[in-house]
Amino acid sequence: ITHADGSGRLQTVSQRTNPRYYKLIKEFQAITGVPVLLNTSFNENEPIVDTPQQALDCFLRTRMDVLVVNNTVIRRHGVEEVRLDSNFPG
Repeated sequence: ITHADGSGRLQTVSQRTNPRYYKLIKEFQAITGVPVLLNTSFNENEPIVDTPQQALDCFLRTRMDVLVVNNTVIRRHGVEEVRLDSNFPG
């Protein structure tokens, strides 16, 4: 996957600098055999999202299949029932 101009950027993660993301990559590798995750900007013709509410708004407006915010996973099926409350991280 590339940017509209054909470019791409590789970023590395160490266990020391971001243990949670490092663990996610390792678990994805254990399941798929692929030690790489795609990290792309999170916006569709809007400024990049900065809050859980903005992420949810973008999710509802687009055709994303799944939204993950901290420990909360929202799948497209049944998304109309999702409401942010004081327990939602962020």
